[in-house]
Amino acid sequence: MPKLNVLVAGSTGYIGVQLVKLLNKHKYVNIKYLCGSSSVGKKISYFDKSLNSKRLPKIIKFNKNLLKDIDVIFTALPNGEAQKISQYIHENNTLIDLAADFRLDSAKDYLKWYKLKHNAPHNIKKSIYALPEIKKNNIKSFKILGNPGCYPTSILLPLIPLIKKKLISTKNIIIDSKSGYSGAGRGVHKKYKDKNLYESISAYGVGFHRHNSEIQQELNRLKKGKVEFDFTPHLTPMFRGILSTIYIDLKKPNSLELINKELISFYKKNYFVKILKKNTFISTNDVINTNMCHISVCNTKRKDRIILLSAIDNLIKGGSGQAIQNMNLKFGFKENEGLQWKYFFYLLWFFFHHVHLCKIKIILILLNLIFMKI
Repeated sequence: MPKLNVLVAGSTGYIGVQLVKLLNKHKYVNIKYLCGSSSVGKKISYFDKSLNSKRLPKIIKFNKNLLKDIDVIFTALPNGEAQKISQYIHENNTLIDLAADFRLDSAKDYLKWYKLKHNAPHNIKKSIYALPEIKKNNIKSFKILGNPGCYPTSILLPLIPLIKKKLISTKNIIIDSKSGYSGAGRGVHKKYKDKNLYESISAYGVGFHRHNSEIQQELNRLKKGKVEFDFTPHLTPMFRGILSTIYIDLKKPNSLELINKELISFYKKNYFVKILKKNTFISTNDVINTNMCHISVCNTKRKDRIILLSAIDNLIKGGSGQAIQNMNLKFGFKENEGLQWKYFFYLLWFFFHHVHLCKIKIILILLNLIFMKI
């Protein structure tokens, strides 16, 4: 199978560097161009020493003529920039945007939430909100893929199956999410210079965080009327990872078992969503450096309320890994192509932490067989 020629615009930010790392190991990808602005002329290894491959090109300034021989354009740029690039794309180009330019269905909503006029509203109809586990059957039909935000990924994956099946109340959903500071980009240190970033936790965007818009949009697709929720994000003193705690009211008391079974059934054919045993306490450490989303269903002291826990790595499942997952679906590769090493190390971690040491030899043999298949 021939390799895809890929251009990465915005290759030096936290998400961009992580994306280059993963693409560099993808057997069907040739990274043809890396683009930046203030970093023009530098090697990508300047930003991450592990990226010292001679195959990787130096960083250049983007121009539309580069797109003639490109199959996939990844944009990890500030909001508004992917819109400009989308107006230059050719028939042979697929654009995968890791910012917010093509997450919303309406240019009016984009203006409301991002305070920017959308400069390519005609291209919104050519785009899809590309949450892969939910939209995988439709992704091939679109030239522009709007990669979901990191918070919404951790929130929508547990909620969508339950709202689809009408198993939970949609009137009073409370979402409390905590993220590593890498989610705010390389400028986080200047942006939050007055806060003790490494030794404190801070709430921000209370009630009006931009990700409210895409969460609301995608939940409203599932039912008539508006899904009611409150979402509060927090910045924590860790570099990467998101843990979302979601409080939901049940339509019928004591249906925790039913909720858990529905999530297991819904995601049984998905590589990257794992539903854990009921009442399992999870952490971001369980998913760091993987494209996994872990979900746990937990009891509360009230019989009519449960808690959903959801953990992802914001730079991978919440960004670069999910973008590659979408590329794989678009071009007919295995969904975990280029991500299987991360998945393999996740399997190693899981078994070594959950199985008695005397069984390690057997486990390693089994893991080797699994790895050969993935």
